[in-house]
Amino acid sequence: MGAETAVAPPHKSVGPPPGGAPAPGRVRRRRDDRKAAWLFLAPALVGFALFYAYPTVRGVYYSLTDYSLLASPDFVGADNYSQLIGDEQFWNALKVTGYYVLLNIVSQTLLALLLATLMHRLTRSVALRAMLLVPWLVPNVTVGLLWMWMLDANLGLVNHVLGAFGLGPNGFFTDPDWAMPSVAAANTWAYTGYTALLLYAGMLQVPQYLYESASLDGAGEWRMFTKITLPLLRPVLSLVLVVSLIGSFQIFDTIAVATKGGPVGATHVIYYYIYEQAFTYFHMGYASAVAVVLALILGVLTAVQMRLLRASRSDLA
Repeated sequence: MGAETAVAPPHKSVGPPPGGAPAPGRVRRRRDDRKAAWLFLAPALVGFALFYAYPTVRGVYYSLTDYSLLASPDFVGADNYSQLIGDEQFWNALKVTGYYVLLNIVSQTLLALLLATLMHRLTRSVALRAMLLVPWLVPNVTVGLLWMWMLDANLGLVNHVLGAFGLGPNGFFTDPDWAMPSVAAANTWAYTGYTALLLYAGMLQVPQYLYESASLDGAGEWRMFTKITLPLLRPVLSLVLVVSLIGSFQIFDTIAVATKGGPVGATHVIYYYIYEQAFTYFHMGYASAVAVVLALILGVLTAVQMRLLRASRSDLA
């Protein structure tokens, strides 16, 4: 046999240990982004504290006092809330507001659904979407003045058109039966376009193959709308209904410009009642108590609405 040949051991490459652990002597420190996060959140937190948290706490405190802007607050405990329970004007304002909320939400949601569906199924024009958003950009005071002039019994365009058909003039904002529907129509015109765009954005999230499969199975547009669009639109629709509910309870500008709570209290909504108590009669403590009760009512209605509509769940998941 020949001489044995020495074989060198295999060369081991030097590298980081398995598992991604750092090499000895090179300890990495994980980057902590919490300071940067708090820095970016600081402006929003300061704004929330100054314009939301502090006024809320201050309002709750004033609701427990007899405050008239002309003297220092005098603590009276729950007297304002006791007075509120027996206040017929408060309950009437709440009833009138509920009537407006029903009119506004039903008309606005149905029209917005119709417009959003037409845009989704027929056209996706950017110009059309921009036109729908224009009324929402108009200030509420301007909307109130515009509709007050349009519906004027003597000079209004609408009454001139009705007169051409022999229907005669109608005092929309001066007739107790027509005043609140007229206010609801004005605000429906102002906000329907914005609501339609929200619903349209939700419809864009629905997979297109679902409509194609349903069309191949012979489903019509109405069946696809009820069986595909509406169920998958539930989270966005819940958001729209909650925002519309809160916004409807806050109706004030159109009332203040067009009717001032009249005629005969037909448009005397809760926000206008709070305004009168605070800045007409200077009952700031009582007005604060009404505002606190209204906030609680909105909180309960929102929670019930979110629960019934299962807003946190999506059928797309």
